[in-house]
Amino acid sequence: MDFEVTEYKHCTILKGNGRIDSHTAPDVEGALNKLIEKDQFNIIFNMVDIEFVSSAGWWALIRTQKKVGKLNRGELVLVNLEERIRESMDLVGISPYFKVYDNLTDAVGYF
Repeated sequence: MDFEVTEYKHCTILKGNGRIDSHTAPDVEGALNKLIEKDQFNIIFNMVDIEFVSSAGWWALIRTQKKVGKLNRGELVLVNLEERIRESMDLVGISPYFKVYDNLTDAVGYF
């Protein structure tokens, strides 16, 4: 999976593409951890080009959310989710763990 990182004053946007499954979830988590290691704790994950998220993918995002929350310094926010990905969040029961926005402007404005 390829990643694009855009840094702003108050947050950093990570954009991925394709599927987040058991094969690619470690790559996603690794990319998010690299941001945290660079003291970037307000993270927006732009999922506009993400087609599918498996349970392994959700766990990678949950671990990242817990890590930035534990440090009490930031949050992982999700943006531009396809409807079926949003439905899978509801089905798995993890919707309360994340702030979800429909567009990047609102997500960046949150921080």
